[in-house]
Amino acid sequence: MEKTISRWPGKSVPPEGGPEHPAIYHMLDVAAVAERLIGPFGWDAALQDALVLLAALHDLGKIGEGFRAMLREGKAQPAGLHWEVTEALLRHHDTLIAERLGSTERYRLRLYAATAGHHGRPPTRDVVQLRRSLDSAGQEALADSARTIEAFLALWPKASLDGLDREGALALSWWLPGLVSAADWVGSNSAWFPPCDPTVPIAAYLERARDKAGMAVELAGLTVPAPSGGKLFDFDLRPMQAACAEVPLPDGPMLAVIEDETGVGKTEAALILAQRMMAAGKGRGLFFALPTMATANAMFARAQEVVSRMFAGPHSLVLAHGRARLSGPFRTLVARQSAGTDEPVCTEWLADNRRRALLANVGVGTVDQALLSILPTKFSTLRHFGLSSKILIVDEVHELGEPYMAAELAQLLRAHRMAGGSAILLTATLPMAQRKTLLAAYDHADSGDAAYPALTLSHGQVRREFPQQTGARGQVSVHRLPDPEAAVALLAERAGQGAACLWVRNAVDDAIAGVEALRAAGVEADLLHARFALCDRLRHETAALERFGKAREPRPGRVLVATQVVESSLDLDFDVMVSDLAPMAALIQRAGRLWRHMDRRPAAMRAVPAPLLHVVSPDPDSVEDDQWLHRVLDRGAWVYPLDLQWRTARVLFGIGRIEAPSGLRALIEAVHGADAEPVPGLLETAETERIGKGYSAANQAWRNVVVLEDGYRMGGAGAEDTKYPTRLGRPQKTLLLARWQAGRLVPHAGTEAGDMEDAWQLSEVQAAEHRLQGLDLPDQAAPEVAAMTAGWPEWRRAAVHVCPMAPDGEICTGLRYDPERGLL
Repeated sequence: MEKTISRWPGKSVPPEGGPEHPAIYHMLDVAAVAERLIGPFGWDAALQDALVLLAALHDLGKIGEGFRAMLREGKAQPAGLHWEVTEALLRHHDTLIAERLGSTERYRLRLYAATAGHHGRPPTRDVVQLRRSLDSAGQEALADSARTIEAFLALWPKASLDGLDREGALALSWWLPGLVSAADWVGSNSAWFPPCDPTVPIAAYLERARDKAGMAVELAGLTVPAPSGGKLFDFDLRPMQAACAEVPLPDGPMLAVIEDETGVGKTEAALILAQRMMAAGKGRGLFFALPTMATANAMFARAQEVVSRMFAGPHSLVLAHGRARLSGPFRTLVARQSAGTDEPVCTEWLADNRRRALLANVGVGTVDQALLSILPTKFSTLRHFGLSSKILIVDEVHELGEPYMAAELAQLLRAHRMAGGSAILLTATLPMAQRKTLLAAYDHADSGDAAYPALTLSHGQVRREFPQQTGARGQVSVHRLPDPEAAVALLAERAGQGAACLWVRNAVDDAIAGVEALRAAGVEADLLHARFALCDRLRHETAALERFGKAREPRPGRVLVATQVVESSLDLDFDVMVSDLAPMAALIQRAGRLWRHMDRRPAAMRAVPAPLLHVVSPDPDSVEDDQWLHRVLDRGAWVYPLDLQWRTARVLFGIGRIEAPSGLRALIEAVHGADAEPVPGLLETAETERIGKGYSAANQAWRNVVVLEDGYRMGGAGAEDTKYPTRLGRPQKTLLLARWQAGRLVPHAGTEAGDMEDAWQLSEVQAAEHRLQGLDLPDQAAPEVAAMTAGWPEWRRAAVHVCPMAPDGEICTGLRYDPERGLL
């Protein structure tokens, strides 16, 4: 029998004429890897064997005339790809499988689809198409696939699905495809599982494969280390950190919400809690989900040392976002070899693909990487599987408050809980209504208690008795400036006194105008925003950290004009702050950069006597029409909803201060809460439009996210990541800046920025598509440009526009790039 079933090839014949790896050997390779990957999850032994058996059968469809003809003769497979044939064969042989595995037909069919759908999307063939798949496989294949199933059942004699209920089958339908995908990617590596002649009995081959799987999983960076119980931090714990170190943990999957002011060590509190959760078996690793690439980069730099203390052995660490390879610390980590230490490592296998990154023991990335696990995108289940073993830590949750991302986050938490995962949410300014929604994802009924700071554990304790005294910087007074001209005058005066000053503007064009006005007034002023090419943005960020960071000079006498990029991504410390009017949560975040490092620069060292937030805003008591804000702010008046802006001005100027932590909850709820003050009649239309757009965005999110209750076969899909956005907003176009050198195009960043691929990535800049309409952008059919883009995939050619620049930075009439001011 074994000789018969081993005649079906699983891989193409190697070019050098080596052996043709049989399909059953490849299937056992993958099963051996699956055993390694599933072991740490602690499943019931019979169920674990059943899942490994299903993983072994993932490529049953390679036993068929269609697949063999495709490999050997290059013929198409019109009756279905091999993984689609896998589902047809498993359904056809259900009676044979049911005799051993048990359970109900409905649950088994869910798992057959999950097993087959390991190439990034579920099988969706109807009954007629499934019949065609069976016919195309041929009678010999039908017989040999049955023999393969019988042989594999003998390898895992205790496998059983008995006891699996509806919820368990539904959860496994989403989880199992990710396990099989991960195991298949490792098991398909010919360096780890080289082709083998079909002469080894399958039981003996499985033992060989198990030995190889142990080494392969280690080389891939997927070995799961034991958690360490050692002390993470040497400093005295602050109140929230102490609470996280001692609060009793509830049984089962849990969600923790940590609410505390900016700059008090919420990240350290989360790590303390996560270490205890891992020790309690609620996870075997971590994934930090941050709002932006910049915040992810900053967290990655901070995380390396502390996560090493959380594990008792070598562990993998990955930076997960679209520009991870441009991070110096990440590149250094990838290049470093383990050498048997307990320091984190990142294998090339993990670093090679963003989807694989979520399989690492510890991941740090943008929240988008996690949100893609609940969108109907290709290999979403691989992301879901990778996250399922992690304590999911979502930082700056309040930044995910807009309706589209809020709905996505709620669904992500539901899916994570369904997989048995636990999560921690960190926030300084989360509205209580959103907290209630997020806790509901773990079936926790929020009490609605407004105490702040607060630590809430789903189905567990809620800690509210935290100190209310304001920290060393004291309360931040708030003062209104009537227009940008007043801001320029104030900043010029304070910079002249030696102060480190910041002006946060809502729009890039306003930031450019602001820095030009300050320079015209003789003030040394720097500029930072998101419309720089990445090489220039990194250069400006580095300069900002040197001039205004933790180790800055006491009295630099300088101004940084920046957009929202300074709200959370950079550790900056200013004596004086001016901000355009923004919603309350944003202003509180911005104020967190004011008088930040009091241990290094106490009040006596500051150039001003007290922290004061100056807000450029019209008078909220003088609303003459719906242009109330636009008369004072230019483009920045369009960035945030007008009704929230008015409420923020009304509340903040009325109270006249930001007092943390005692006053933060009241400030947030006064703008975002159910009892917020009505807006003036002239602004009611703006409020109605905002609410309507919010409902529309939330509805779009619920239309986009996968329907967990449908199961993987009906609810999954295989769309490209770009088809289902993780965020809404005006469409952006990527401009790739190039300059002429010796008659050829070279990247704006210069080849000294690294290898050529990195230099081109560092030369990209984003622009809103609507701002580019009507401009005569460079012709992409020009010979030099066409030669550059010849090897690009279609989606990249559609999303990226190559822009050769003249020596003065002109791209076309009406569009120019300046390394010191950005895209103009």
